[in-house]
Amino acid sequence: MITLRRSSERGHAKHGWLESRHSFSFADYYDPGFMGYSDLRVINDDWVAGGAGFGAHPHKDMEIITYVLEGSIAHEDTMNNASELKAGEVQVMSAGTGVFHSEFNASDSQKLNFLQIWILPNQKDVAPRYAQKDFSGTKGITLVVSPDGQDGSIPIHQDARLYQIKLDTEACIFSAAEAKVYYIHVAVGGLVLNGISLQAGDGAYIADEAMLRIEAQKNVEALLFELRGH
Repeated sequence: MITLRRSSERGHAKHGWLESRHSFSFADYYDPGFMGYSDLRVINDDWVAGGAGFGAHPHKDMEIITYVLEGSIAHEDTMNNASELKAGEVQVMSAGTGVFHSEFNASDSQKLNFLQIWILPNQKDVAPRYAQKDFSGTKGITLVVSPDGQDGSIPIHQDARLYQIKLDTEACIFSAAEAKVYYIHVAVGGLVLNGISLQAGDGAYIADEAMLRIEAQKNVEALLFELRGH
């Protein structure tokens, strides 16, 4: 079963320097029908003006994944990390017992577009940790986040996996695991999922589908979440 979540249905916030689309309830956008899916709690599609960003703010007991689509992020945190995160890179911050961090557009003139993703952890009060990795050179379906760092992915504290999908015009097959549910978010371009068309910003809940056929309509970049079944 595939249930669509169209881009136009998402929550929308505009604050001058920031424009954001929320796949699930977040901040001032609240819809009890869209509070997340399994352990996936947040997908925010953020556009940040040049030189602007999020000042130092706290997080606790959350797995925070940042996926940069355009531009670059200047990141600092209380774990003494100071780094620049560019398009194609993935950052994972396990907030654990608590961490402060800031994220600013590293450019004064170019816009920044990134996805911020929150996944609920399966352990609380763990020591905070940080990692980032460049996946910009990969094609096809690539595992980028997992519970155990499988195949060079970044580990998180949850039985969840995140796959990056990058296709030009080809098609690929993904075999779904038993007792798992899936969520797909199309970031760039368009694709056809088991005969259903999705465009940039669209998402879909996926359950009880043994096989996913993903066909690129045009150059596509998407994220596929593998989550614990209900």
